[in-house]
Amino acid sequence: MLIIRPCKESDLDDLMNISRAVGKGMTSMPADEAAWQEKITASAQAFNSALPAADSNTYFMVLEDTATGHLAGTTAIYTGVGLKRPFYSYKISTLVSSSSDLDIIRKTQVLNIVNDYTGSTEVGSIYLLPEYRKPGVGQFLSRARFLAMADFPQRFGDQVMAELRGWQDENGRSPLWDNLGKPFFGIEFQDAVNTAALKGSQFISDLMPKYPIYINLLPQEAQDVIGKPHDSSAPALYMLKKEGFQFTGYVDLFDGGPSVQADIKEIRSVKDSNSSHFQVTDSLPASSQMYLISNEDLDNYRVALAPGNLNENGDIIIDQATFQTLQLAVGGRVRFITMNQSSAHKAHAKAA
Repeated sequence: MLIIRPCKESDLDDLMNISRAVGKGMTSMPADEAAWQEKITASAQAFNSALPAADSNTYFMVLEDTATGHLAGTTAIYTGVGLKRPFYSYKISTLVSSSSDLDIIRKTQVLNIVNDYTGSTEVGSIYLLPEYRKPGVGQFLSRARFLAMADFPQRFGDQVMAELRGWQDENGRSPLWDNLGKPFFGIEFQDAVNTAALKGSQFISDLMPKYPIYINLLPQEAQDVIGKPHDSSAPALYMLKKEGFQFTGYVDLFDGGPSVQADIKEIRSVKDSNSSHFQVTDSLPASSQMYLISNEDLDNYRVALAPGNLNENGDIIIDQATFQTLQLAVGGRVRFITMNQSSAHKAHAKAA
């Protein structure tokens, strides 16, 4: 079975392997043991109910294949974006100029450096190993974050955003960085990504131009990738849009990847989730509806993709395997969201 849970110290080797598999351009997952140790410690604190929710928290979760004990993927929620380290984006704006003498009106798009997402909650760090990229598994990994927001709404901000990796070629080259970032920084794209991940973004405010950048003055290859997601991020963007996230003109400073945003109360999986008591049965019909189910326990958080049925009271009926995997207590409660039936059954069959 596949289970989503908070990361822990024993995951370090697997997390390093995932970082290497991710490739270039993902600032939240550098292949650096010290950075991972810091993230694991921060996540343990965030998932500790005895500690008050800090302004900035890291809820880093992993997808574990219980059959092997190894990790298949990652997903995370970051609160208080930009409160500890500045969070920069480019905002695409339109300038209108006119000439009465020439009877011309021109609209020009420009990039401005902004900190508009400061204080927001960010969903990110989603990655799934290639061998687990089956129908429904990516949806499971993505929507589990929103189930956590529904479970513990007081721990997350009203505005939720996601920053998608921008487009790169097969060699990991970013056209936007090569034509815009590199002339000011004098370093390669991956060096800039690593510096931001390990040392923060002060170097951006030190060296980046403070004035608007006219998009039409950039080479065409750079213009073409502004707001364009990495090929591997396109499915994640699709799922976020289905959840109600919208693109409002913010793009990543390094590679031009799109950022999308939504009000937490308007996110589909938050609105559609239900909390109820549960009943346990020895087995369920093969045709049972598939659900994302959480145990609602911050200190021992677990989310499973599992079959279930609803009784006349609206309580969910689950099987013994789900009861044990979620480490539930008799008389407790769970939260659940309906999954797409066809893809969910395929994912569950793959994980079983």
